[in-house]
Order: sequence, then structure tokens, then C-alpha cells
Amino acid sequence: MRATFVLGRIAGVRVGVHWSVLFIFGLIAFGLSQGRLPETYPGSAWAVYWAAGLVTAVIFFASLLAHELAHALVARRNGVEVDDIVLWLLGGAARLRSEASSPGAELRIAGIGPLVSLLLGGLFALATWLLDLASVSRVVVEMAAWLAGINVLLAVFNALPAAPLDGGRLLRAFLWWRTGDRLRATAGATAAGRVFGWLLVGLGMVAFLRTGSFGGLWLALIGWFLITAATAEGRQAQLRGELAGVPVRDAMTPEPLTVPAATTVADFLTGARYRYRHSAFPVTEDEAPVGLVTLDSARKVPRDEAHAVSVRDVMVPLSQTTVVEPDSPLADLLPRMEPGAEHRVLVVDQGRLAGIVSLSDVSRTVAWLMDNEGRRAGT
Repeated sequence: MRATFVLGRIAGVRVGVHWSVLFIFGLIAFGLSQGRLPETYPGSAWAVYWAAGLVTAVIFFASLLAHELAHALVARRNGVEVDDIVLWLLGGAARLRSEASSPGAELRIAGIGPLVSLLLGGLFALATWLLDLASVSRVVVEMAAWLAGINVLLAVFNALPAAPLDGGRLLRAFLWWRTGDRLRATAGATAAGRVFGWLLVGLGMVAFLRTGSFGGLWLALIGWFLITAATAEGRQAQLRGELAGVPVRDAMTPEPLTVPAATTVADFLTGARYRYRHSAFPVTEDEAPVGLVTLDSARKVPRDEAHAVSVRDVMVPLSQTTVVEPDSPLADLLPRMEPGAEHRVLVVDQGRLAGIVSLSDVSRTVAWLMDNEGRRAGT
């Protein structure tokens, strides 16, 4: 899940927001301002309810951010680098560059999120009690009560032993500790995630058919997300097992064709050396990589402007491109890769471009490894 826009950095961790957050933000604000708050404490002006709903939604997403930031900070303390944190439709996600080195590290990284949410729930519950004692506006008291309940619910839900929830990672840490096999532990956690996901889908559909409520469909949607995410996580774990010990240099396309940053979009699109070969090209300046340009992004420039716009203006800058070294483990790169020409990975060796990696390169490497294993098994 890529961020639509970046909010900034907190404790050195980049924080982004996906556009789907607007949907759930609006749903929470509307539900509180037009439902729970006026129904529980009628008589206030509509502006008061809307202000309370919007503020509560903002604090809720701040709570989600605290949950994910806790994962990121504990991961870094345990030697796992963090790419970023992205808030989106169904919560948030801290993207880690590699996996924990031990079951204990996995336990600490996974367990801190629910603990932070539970702590926030307790603090909001305390605030509810204190605000009530101080005879503060009942609307404000209800805001604190809702935040207490939602944070406790978030902690409990995330602690369920099913991947990709935090509880699934806790289950994987336990299975890893018991079996000593991280791949088998991941398979067990992802299987639990799929079972739990199908259970939510079933319960959601039954609730919707019986009551016609939107809540049933929402439950089914969450279940379907868990199934999809758990399945993807299981497949990725298998790929990581196949790629163990393989460096990036064995999968990359070495010495790729590059585009000078000053090249105009018109020359880039019509140049014979760039046609019919690739969908993305590294962009260089003084022989050093500065970004990545795709044919799709260049084609979006109007024809009458293509001679005045340079490739530098339409490229994905290096700061937003995944960059690795040739000897980096290919298995650690896998979680950071996404489909699409704009997500190609640049391989840089001491400031110079050494190669480029796409998902098809990884697939080809995996196929080669499996073919070699099959041959060895047959001899």
C-alpha cells in the first residue's frame, strides 16, 4: 500500500496517508455527528456535533498512528529497518524492510502495537471519568468514551491469532520458537488468518442477509481483506525461503539503458534507443542515478509541451525510488517491491548505477532456482 501523500517524518520514520483514509474519516465523523452524539445527548447545535465528530476522527487516526509508530520504533531497536508508515482504509501499516532475526524480536515488534492501543484505551477511559467528574460538556465526555472503546476494540482485534494481524505475528513467533522453522511458522499463522477471514466473511454475509445492515458488509469486507493479505503473506514467505542467500546482483538486469535528466520528453518518446524495449528507465545526471522515468508518465505530457518539458520534470525522484546495493539479500528486497513500472528497484554501487530489478526479474530467478532444485532432486 503506497501513500498518496506524505505527512512528514516522526522519529525519523516517514508517515504517509492513502486516499482511502478520507472514506473512513468521513464515515466516523458523519456517524458520530449525525448519529451517536445527537442521539445520546440531544439539544446542541449541529455545528457542535460536527466539530466533535471531526475532532474525534482526527484523534482516532492519531491513535492508529501511535499504534504503528510503536511497531516501527521497536522494530528499529531490534535491528529491523522501517520503510514507512501508511494510514489507509482499514487502519495502518508499518512497512518493514526485513524480518525479525529471532522469535523474541518478532514477539516484541508485534506485541507493542496492541499494548499501545490498550494503554490509549485506558487513558481515554480515565479521561472520560475525570471529565465527567469535572462536569464538562456531555458531548466531550462522549467523545472520550468513544475513543476509549475504539482503542480497546482495536487492541483486542489486532491481538487475534491470525495473520496479518499483530496476533498472527505473535502466533508466528510462538510457532517459530516451538519448531525453529520460520517458514513453517509463517504457514501456520497465514492459515489461521485465512480461516479467521472466511469466518468474518460468513458472519458478515449472514448479518447482512438477516438485518440488511451496512455493518454486515463491512465485516465481510474486513474478512476478505484478511484472506487476501494472509494469502499474499504466505506466498511471499515461500518466495523468501526460495531466495534465501541470493544477492540482488544475481537477479538484476546489469548496466541498464539510462536517460539523461536533461533529455526532453519529446526526444525520450521518439528516440530509437528507448522504443520497444522497456517501460521504465533509470534517469542519470553526471553518470549518477537521480530517478526513474516511465513511458506512461512521459506520455501524459501534452504533445505541444513535450519539447519544453524534461525527463527530470516527470521522473520519480531517487528519494521516492527503492534503492539497494548489489550484495543486499534479494529476500529482504521482496517485501518492498510492488507491481508497476514506476516501482522498479535501482541497484546502486558506491554512487553508480549497477542495475535495475523488476518483479519479473525476481520471478525469473525463482523459476531458475526451482528448476535447478528439481534437476538436483532428479539425479
